[in-house]
Amino acid sequence: MLLPFPPYHPRVKEENGKEYIFDPVRKQWVRLTPEEWVRQHFINYLVEVLAYPVKLIAIEKQIRIGELQKRFDILVYKNDRPWMLIECKEQQTKLNDAVITQVFQYQSVIGAEYMVITNGEETFCGNVVNGTIHAVTAIPAYKKSGSV
Repeated sequence: MLLPFPPYHPRVKEENGKEYIFDPVRKQWVRLTPEEWVRQHFINYLVEVLAYPVKLIAIEKQIRIGELQKRFDILVYKNDRPWMLIECKEQQTKLNDAVITQVFQYQSVIGAEYMVITNGEETFCGNVVNGTIHAVTAIPAYKKSGSV
């Protein structure tokens, strides 16, 4: 699916020859990489277009998968539970089986209802039911508890 990202004018600065972008969720400056650019645009889309509450979004938190320490990109909570797991890739990265496998591994630990992968150009969203991913045609809007 293609997402209609709204106009976005992030706070960007240069320091010691490196670019940084202000992350309104973490409330801090982070290194502006191609993947971070996609992540910030996607967060802006969630908050500005779909009205996701910023306070229920977690960014780059560490999880354990077997013996490995990994970090997910974005996790949205709903009713105090993980609801949507989002993996961001830079624009040149194809959304292939390797990316789906990566996010499904994270999903197996986190147990979110939805999984999303995006490179800013393409986006795939699936509803996870009993370990099976069912494609959906749009990112679900965030609604208060009791409805989706």
